[in-house]
Amino acid sequence: MANEVILVVEDDRKSQKLVRDLLTFKGYEIIEAETGEEGVRLAQERRPNLVLMDIRLPGIDGIEALGRLRSAVATRGIPVMAMTASVMAGDRQKVLDAGFDAFQSKPINVKDFLATVAQILERHRG
Repeated sequence: MANEVILVVEDDRKSQKLVRDLLTFKGYEIIEAETGEEGVRLAQERRPNLVLMDIRLPGIDGIEALGRLRSAVATRGIPVMAMTASVMAGDRQKVLDAGFDAFQSKPINVKDFLATVAQILERHRG
């Protein structure tokens, strides 16, 4: 867990702060972006161990940002977890079909959120 970098792409300041606080408490290094474009740029520059991506963002949305990450050689292998308040019946499947590695509904359940982050990082270590 030590020294793992997580990019949080979230435009809602309260959600951003909650995620930052939880993850820094667990020892992760956090970098943050508020738009999809900024998230893609930071992922390319910093190559985080995990990206947490809101779906509804100013500019390009999280699905378009994921597409850009997956199309670039440098970032295609970075796991990306969708975080969204859109939890209608088909939303989860639509997000997973887009290629996200996991789905987290908001508001987040702290225990489940931290467990999912740890599981994704464990799967992609090495």
